[in-house]
Amino acid sequence: MIDAPLSRPTPSAEAWLDTAYDVLTDSGVDAVKVMPLAKRLGVARTGFYWHFKDRDELLEAMVRRWEERNTGNLVTRTEAYAEGIAEALFNLFDCWLDPELFDGRLDLAIRNWARTDAGLQHRLDLADERREQAIADMFVRHGFSPDDARIRARTVIYTQIGYLSMQVCEQDDRRIAQMPTYIHIFSGVHPTQRDIDRFMTRHAWRMPDPQQWPKAKVG
Repeated sequence: MIDAPLSRPTPSAEAWLDTAYDVLTDSGVDAVKVMPLAKRLGVARTGFYWHFKDRDELLEAMVRRWEERNTGNLVTRTEAYAEGIAEALFNLFDCWLDPELFDGRLDLAIRNWARTDAGLQHRLDLADERREQAIADMFVRHGFSPDDARIRARTVIYTQIGYLSMQVCEQDDRRIAQMPTYIHIFSGVHPTQRDIDRFMTRHAWRMPDPQQWPKAKVG
């Protein structure tokens, strides 16, 4: 008796979504189509319909991924415990270093996509408002007036959007070394060495030589 050949495993919904992510971030939303995705995965397009009703449902799943990962995680980082505003900003800065917390490529792709999709633009506007409010609330909790907090929050957000839009590329060690100065600019407060050390402990693998770690400034 001859054994039947093993069938190729059907890609999961997550595999389809991951492949769509690659296409979206490389080529834009117009390139996200079922047949090209199936070819990338090496399967028939019929497998797609086991997981998604149609292309629109796949795109909606991508938008939800963006909302949960980028906006959701950003808000969570603003609510993390902090002894002062400098540590609170360092908590937020984790997002700019860890793509699992905040995916810059996906954020830029969503912003580009929203230029031609009014519905998505509305969701993007709501997401930006939620991010701004979360950062402003963080400043208020650390003693800033609501008006002052709002402007500082916008400065933080617009700086990050500028990084994404301009596709600025920096080595991790260089970017980390500049972060204490950004905190001073955003808040008017110099981080203490304790603030810096706590942050660096989380990201030490990015700057393995302790001699390169940022130092606190006074004045």
